[in-house]
This record gives sequence, C-alpha cells and structure tokens, in this order.
Amino acid sequence: MNSAKTPMPADFRLRPDPGLAPLEDGRVLLGGAPARIVRLTPDGAALVRRWCDGAPVGPGRGGGLLARRLVQAGMMHPVPPERAADPAEVTIVVPAYGRAEQLAGCLAGLGADHPVIVVDDGSPDPRPIAEAADRAGARLIRRDANGGAGAARNTGARAARTPFIAFVDSDCVPEPGWLGALLPHVADPAVAAVAPRITSHVTGSGVLARYEAEGSALDMGGAESIVRPRSAVSYVPSAALVVRRAAFGAGFDEGMRVGEDVDFVWRLAAGGHHVRYVPEAVVAHRHRTRLRAWLARRHDYGTSAAPLAVRHPEELPALTMSGWSALAWGLAAAGSPVAGLAVTAGGTALLARKFAAWTDRPWPLAVRMASGGTLAAGEVLGRTVTRTWWPLAVPVAVAVPRLRLPFAAAVLGPAAAALRRQGGSSLGPLTWTGLRVLDEFAYGLGVWRGCVEERTIAPLVPRLWWTSKDGLGSRSG
Repeated sequence: MNSAKTPMPADFRLRPDPGLAPLEDGRVLLGGAPARIVRLTPDGAALVRRWCDGAPVGPGRGGGLLARRLVQAGMMHPVPPERAADPAEVTIVVPAYGRAEQLAGCLAGLGADHPVIVVDDGSPDPRPIAEAADRAGARLIRRDANGGAGAARNTGARAARTPFIAFVDSDCVPEPGWLGALLPHVADPAVAAVAPRITSHVTGSGVLARYEAEGSALDMGGAESIVRPRSAVSYVPSAALVVRRAAFGAGFDEGMRVGEDVDFVWRLAAGGHHVRYVPEAVVAHRHRTRLRAWLARRHDYGTSAAPLAVRHPEELPALTMSGWSALAWGLAAAGSPVAGLAVTAGGTALLARKFAAWTDRPWPLAVRMASGGTLAAGEVLGRTVTRTWWPLAVPVAVAVPRLRLPFAAAVLGPAAAALRRQGGSSLGPLTWTGLRVLDEFAYGLGVWRGCVEERTIAPLVPRLWWTSKDGLGSRSG
C-alpha cells in the first residue's frame, strides 16, 4: 500500500505537533521528525489554519493528501472520530510460556468483550495454562515446541478470523479502555497497526521496581507519533499491539527471539503502511526486578541490534547526525572548544543561506536550529558512548588522561538530561544514574555480542550527513 496516495479520511481532525513552527504567516511550516520545511500554497495554508482551529479534514482529494503528508512527516497528528469497539472486529491473541498466574491476571484485565486466543508456546507444564484459559473462557491453542513470542503470535493470528488482531503478552495488565482508545485510528485505511503506551506494573517497592516505574525501556513516552525509523518514535514493542489482519502478511520473523517487534513494525512502514503510537491507551507490563534477570534482559535487547541491521540495512547505525555537529563535539572533546564553536558558526551560516529561500528572516531560524541541533547531538553522542561504544571508550579513556573528563561528561550528561526531563527520581540522582549506566552498559554488551554472532559491525558504525537530505525543503498544498 502507498499511504502517501491515500487521503486522510474526511471526518478525521488534525492536531499540530507541539514542535510545529508556522513561519511567514503560516505559509511555511517547520517541524516533523526528521525536521523539514514545507512551503504551502495560499489554499494549503488556509486549510492548515482551519485544521489547527479544530475543523475536520473535509472532502476533497487535494486537502486529504496534504493532511496525509503532514501526518506522515510528524508535523500533525490524526484525531479520529470516537466510535465504540465492535467485538466482532477484534480477536485478542495472548502468547504464553509458563507463568500461569501472570496469564490469569492478563486475561482478567482483558475482560470478556472480545474473543481471546491463548497460544501455549510449548510450556513444560501445560495444565496451569489450560486451566487459566478455561477459567477466562478463552480458546487455547497448544504448540508442541517453544518457538518464541513471535512464532506464538503468528500461530494465534492464523487462527483469528476478525479484521483486526490485538496481541497482548501474558505478562501485561491492560488498563480499562485501552482497546477503545486504539480502534478509532484503524478507521484510517492507511493505518496497519496501533500501539498503546507500555508502563510498569509495579508489584514491589524495591530499587529496580521503582526505576522501571519511572522509565521503563518499553515506555515510549507521553507524546503521540507516527512510528517509523528516524521518527520521534522509531519503534514500538509488541507487548501490546493492534494489527490490521489484511496487512499482517508473513507476520513476525520466527528466527528472531528479541527484536522481532521492531522488525515487524519496520516492515509495515517500508511497505507503505502507517503505524501509530497512541499513549492515551495504556497497558502495564510486569518487568523483571531482580538484578541478574534485569541485566540479562537488557543484554538480550542489545543482541537484537545486529540481526535488525542485517534485515534493515541503513536503518540501525550506532547514531545518525549532522557531520558538522559531530565535528564540533569532537573538536571540543579533543581540547579545542573554540574550533568547535567555529564549526557550529559555519554550519549556522550554511543553514541561514538555505533558509533564505524559505523565509525573510533566515538567521534567527538558523541560529535556533543549529544551536538546538548541536545540543541534541551532544546528548546522542554521549548516549552512544555509554550504550554502544563503551567497550572501546573505557580503555581509551584510561590510557589517555585528557579524555577522561570528556568520557565522564558523555556518561553523565545524557543521564542528567533524561533525569531532568522526567522531573527527577524518587531514588535520588546518584542511585538512578548508577542504574541508568548499568542499563546502558548491559545493552551495549548485547550489541557487541550480536555483532560477533551476525558477523557485522553495522550497529557500531555512525552515519553522518553533511547536507539536509532528510527533507529541509519541499512544497505542498
């Protein structure tokens, strides 16, 4: 499907992204992820103003296609009309392997409004799973051999006959109304999947339980987004995910034990479908809260980077950023901050020259973009050092004394920024930062292990760009 040629439904409304900046009296829009500039015709600018005031997209193919383009760019977000969830539309598929008590809690949270299929993925003792499914009135399918969550989801999807399938992992506890908040979005024919926000189901007061409650690795945050590589939300976990059966295709890659959800979503996006992240819908997840199991899971997540890079070339480098920003930070780390500032000034001048074709005041915009981009690049670089490059960075910092301070800044700076964004932590800054570093280091070890097993270095290599090839400059409307 080519979603770019599918107009937004006429009865949908649009909500501007908080980062959208109208320029030139609304004739030029700056925003999206990655950032881009769109120049509108007078009629297009008038339409956007109406949409921002709450008017529906309305009839007309031209307006519908403009709305689609702005949604696809991440500049605006769809607001579908409310509708009741039809039980005949959705089958809920729950993959399970052991953990019958958690399965029972999950099934209780799902309620009885929709048909439910429990797929026992070869549990050593199938009886408790069967009993939990029977008590909840769910259909049970037993797989003879354990194939992983992706294989179990595929088995359940093949048995479903409804237009939509809601996958919910057995260690999840859906909150009331979660499905009703997602289903209105599938009234858009371009939408193939919709994901809720995954929060933490807190079952204790331990340090790791509190850390997960404040910043789970599965929690994509509170901002809605289109889901695709290089978007504000580049993937969503399949712990809970609603999928259009007609777009399911081959389903999850059964050769992947972790990362199969990222692969699935990216294949949908590459096929021209839309995937939406809707944080108004919430599903709680029972996280691991014992240190060894928690670190092992973070390590497992890291091992998925290399298989994903093999399956999706160009989509999973160590980092993607402007070469000018990377050069500026590299010079600063090497002890030449003045040279780094000069590079940033040069990049600002290049941006101003480009923006002159779009606005009568290019310099303020260029300064804002360059300074913001450089600061954001510093955080990305720091997190990459901590998360991916630390097996190299640590011995280099030990061997070269003048790099120790930049290394410490790379480790602590992104953690401090993340802590500030979430408004602090009940654990205190030192404990939270220590757990954050452990989290990142465990993930990084997994990345390196995956690279060895897949015989690729793609997830370790940065991708730098020197011109705004991601779309600063297009015309529409």
